[in-house]
Amino acid sequence: MSTPQSLKLPGCARSLRLATPRGEFAALWSDPAGEPLGTALLVPGFTGSKEDFIALLEPLAKSGYRVVAVDQRGQYQSGGPDDPAPYAVAQLGADVRALGALLAGGGPLHLLGHSFGGQVAREAVLGADGPLPWASLTLLSTGPAAIEPSEAARTKLLVDALQTMDLESIWQILQQMEEGSGDPAKRPSAEVSRFLHERWLANVPQALITTGGHLISGPDRVDELAAAAPALPKLVLSGVRDYAWPVEEQSRMAQRLGAGRVVVEDAGHSPNVEQPAATAAALARFWA
Repeated sequence: MSTPQSLKLPGCARSLRLATPRGEFAALWSDPAGEPLGTALLVPGFTGSKEDFIALLEPLAKSGYRVVAVDQRGQYQSGGPDDPAPYAVAQLGADVRALGALLAGGGPLHLLGHSFGGQVAREAVLGADGPLPWASLTLLSTGPAAIEPSEAARTKLLVDALQTMDLESIWQILQQMEEGSGDPAKRPSAEVSRFLHERWLANVPQALITTGGHLISGPDRVDELAAAAPALPKLVLSGVRDYAWPVEEQSRMAQRLGAGRVVVEDAGHSPNVEQPAATAAALARFWA
């Protein structure tokens, strides 16, 4: 997941809910000062939320783009049922298409998915019936199939725990595991720590179980994507290191897709948080 460094929204942004035929989705909406050059729909990853993209809102608005970041079904403020079916990756892709239909008409519509959200964005393209509404697709810190084996093993432990434990109990164990690890200077502020706790507890457990299962064993659909949307401009963007999918694997995925490739210096799995200025600049160049 991404850990926002700040929760303060820039003046160009506001919180709202987007109503679609598939339900309502919590969102952050940011507008440029003038007529937008286009609109970008940003989809977060596993255990993430729309707040993962806060640091991108202002620089992208200054570059002329309207930005809409959402909570997926079952995440944070979007909510969802206690039923695995709506959290299958194909269904989440259908949610993204519904959001795209809502946002269409405001100039070119660009789709970006971070981490697991990238595989959801891929499904949104693969499941489209008819002309694509997207002007481009960006896969941010996303790989072709299941996550790296050691990370998959950790995710399986979480999925197994969710079968028998409540979210608060799991949170307390996770906090105990983090005690004494890492650099204390890099730990989040008290405000951000409270938010992370609140966001975790707001997840629908069944959504975590189902999407976590996809991360552990999801199929490689890169060749299908390349064949289904050969003319769709694509970008694969990552940091110089990544715990979920090796950077070299992401580079090979870009080659298979015929996609552009950007590696953001001094960034890991979340360039959107760790190096937002460089990430926003790369996105604006690509979208232009």
